[in-house]
Amino acid sequence: MPASRNSLAASIRAALLTADPRAKAMAARDTARQWRHGRLEFDLADGAAAMPRCPAWPEKPELMDPRHMPRRGKGGSEKGRIALWHALAHIEFVAIDLALDMAGRFGGAMGEEFVADFLAVAADEAMHFALLDRKLRSLRSRYGALPAHAGLWETAERTAHDVSARLAIVPMVLEARGLDVTPSTLERVRSQGDSGGAKILSRILDDEIRHVAIGTKHFIAICRENGESPEKRWKSLVREHFRGGLKAPFNDSARLAAGLSRDFYSGLAS
Repeated sequence: MPASRNSLAASIRAALLTADPRAKAMAARDTARQWRHGRLEFDLADGAAAMPRCPAWPEKPELMDPRHMPRRGKGGSEKGRIALWHALAHIEFVAIDLALDMAGRFGGAMGEEFVADFLAVAADEAMHFALLDRKLRSLRSRYGALPAHAGLWETAERTAHDVSARLAIVPMVLEARGLDVTPSTLERVRSQGDSGGAKILSRILDDEIRHVAIGTKHFIAICRENGESPEKRWKSLVREHFRGGLKAPFNDSARLAAGLSRDFYSGLAS
């Protein structure tokens, strides 16, 4: 039975439960657009539609334990390039669900600005996925052709009970890590003469700075409301909920542009 078009909760839930990758991306963008135009009722607080424990995903790609993932091969080979773009597409695909779940699961308590911010993030992630999916097709491949990392959603499950923990780990650790590694990937892609790929990565990097800033903004606001030090609280939550230490080197300038100063992550790097 189709979801009511005036229910924000039902629209987010429907997008989360859409398995087809392209359809999920379209559903996320449509939900963000409908909300932006005032066509969805803010009904998260009354529990009109509980968020699913796990989103719907396609049968492919096969999801594997990170320890068992096959090596990508040499970055300059066709096989290596396809593996790189497939891995990036998978990250952005899961990021759609992470942003939708953030808005749907915590938006009732956090309010309309929070929902607007994370629906905008979901729309960005959907656009990133579409660009990467198109890139894969230009290489005569497709999303789902290779195995993918199974652990990306585990963080969401471990932090489903606490918006502070979710903000601390997803935007402020996982997406911030993207700020660290994307510049070197971008340079490698440029060195291969792939100007189209470089444009995609540049766009993603710019958007991810904004995404980290959104998460950091809301995290700091919660801490200040509770009379806590944002830096100390963040370190405590990272130690509790993030498996594996933070890995240097850090893109300090991009992190600072997102409001994530070294005071947050100094002393946590492995």
